[in-house]
Amino acid sequence: VRKNPSVAYLNRALVRLQDIWEEIGIPEEQRLQRTNDVHKHIKGLLDLMIAEEEELKKRVLKSIESCRKELSILYSELQMAPFEEEDGCSMLQMEKNCRTHLEVMKEHKKQRMEELKGLVVKDRELCDVMCTTPFCINQDSVPSLTQLESYRAYVDDLTKEKEHRRKEFVSIKKEIIVCMDDLEQQPETSFETDVICEDEEAFCLSNDNIAALKLLLGQLQNRKAENELLCSGYRTKIQELWERLQIPQEDREIFSEHMINTKKRNMEALQAEVQRLEVLKMQSMQSVIEAIRAEIALLWNKCFYSPEQQQAFAPFHDDDFTEELLNLHEAKITTLKKCYEDHKDLFEGVTKWQDNWTLYLELDKKANDPSRFNNRGGNLLKEEKQRTDLQKSLPKLEKSLKAQIDVWEQEHGKDFLVNGQKFLDYVQQQWDQHHNEKEKEKLERQMKKTKQMQEEMLYGTMVKTPSKRRIGGTPTPGKMKKVNGLRLVPFRFQRAALGGFEQPVPLSYFSNKPGLSQLRSA
Repeated sequence: VRKNPSVAYLNRALVRLQDIWEEIGIPEEQRLQRTNDVHKHIKGLLDLMIAEEEELKKRVLKSIESCRKELSILYSELQMAPFEEEDGCSMLQMEKNCRTHLEVMKEHKKQRMEELKGLVVKDRELCDVMCTTPFCINQDSVPSLTQLESYRAYVDDLTKEKEHRRKEFVSIKKEIIVCMDDLEQQPETSFETDVICEDEEAFCLSNDNIAALKLLLGQLQNRKAENELLCSGYRTKIQELWERLQIPQEDREIFSEHMINTKKRNMEALQAEVQRLEVLKMQSMQSVIEAIRAEIALLWNKCFYSPEQQQAFAPFHDDDFTEELLNLHEAKITTLKKCYEDHKDLFEGVTKWQDNWTLYLELDKKANDPSRFNNRGGNLLKEEKQRTDLQKSLPKLEKSLKAQIDVWEQEHGKDFLVNGQKFLDYVQQQWDQHHNEKEKEKLERQMKKTKQMQEEMLYGTMVKTPSKRRIGGTPTPGKMKKVNGLRLVPFRFQRAALGGFEQPVPLSYFSNKPGLSQLRSA
């Protein structure tokens, strides 16, 4: 068995002491005493060392216990799983591991508390700006990760809502300022003063304030709309009176600013101009009524009034120009304008059909005009294509208008009249009239052709002066070909007289025809 070096050294030291004492000549009793002193000294030193190490052991164990207690509290506060200690570790290693983990846990706690503090500060600032309730959380305890995540999301949402309300406030504020400027209105209440004059960052963005802002803007917009509607009415009235009274253009241009802007001063100027023109109107009664009559006549045409419907308005022909007569005319033109505006789509559809129909008649008339062949500009094909397109599109337009008119008649419970007739009856009448005219023209052409044939048969074929352009191979008019000693009449003159011979015919045919000689002698 290997001896401990400390024990061997101690034995050698005791032997050396004995030798020294013996050499010195110290008596046996003193040597024993000295040996006991050495033993006591060594024993005291070892005992002291043992006591110190025992104390160190206690401190290590106490530190481990203290760290474990703190860790247990931190685990509970941080809501984390306990730290698992390694097996087989010495006390010092265990103490070091506990202390290191404790520092980590304390850092976690510190970070969470600092984040909580920052979120609380932001939350309070947002609540002050938006007048909302702070997030419900215990600020004295360590928040869990879930609580922090919820609080962070709440603050983020609140920040976004703040930015949204800020943008909304700035936008509404701009509109309010514009409306007040247009209305030439100053802030009247403390709230309006806060909105207009207070710093944007200091304004409370509560739901109530945003709702009050929207309400204020709505009231101002309604007031502005009323003013614009009133000004629009004034402008319409002014334009009518200018036209009726024939106000010079120079006077109108002076007033041009008020015909565009809608501020309070513009409205007052418009109102004053209407009053001035009304006075002039009363002083120029006859010219005003005659101007209104011209407008009425134009609206009658737009609304397709029949002569009977026009005659029904007796004041139109009254020559006693009084204020009462003026009122009747103004009431009538108001009614006509409303009628036209209410049924504008139908009237425009009928007008479109009327325009297309007129164009179709013009093109159809040109198609029957022989002089059109002299046109070398290419318009002939264009006109024919346009006429064909109109011939196809007119029935489609009539069908579409019929569907619209049927709906209108069901809604209003009365017939839709065009020139005093139902629209389809009016359309059918136009087509019938067109067909009758074409039949009449056709009959006239046939009668003219028959008369010409009779004259040619009676007096002989007349040779017409040829045109400058002739088809190659066509014989020169006025020169007769001879076949077997007989003179031949050119083909184009024979077809008109004989109704379609395809070959040249000798003159002897006419001289030998029974009854022709008697006609000539007659």
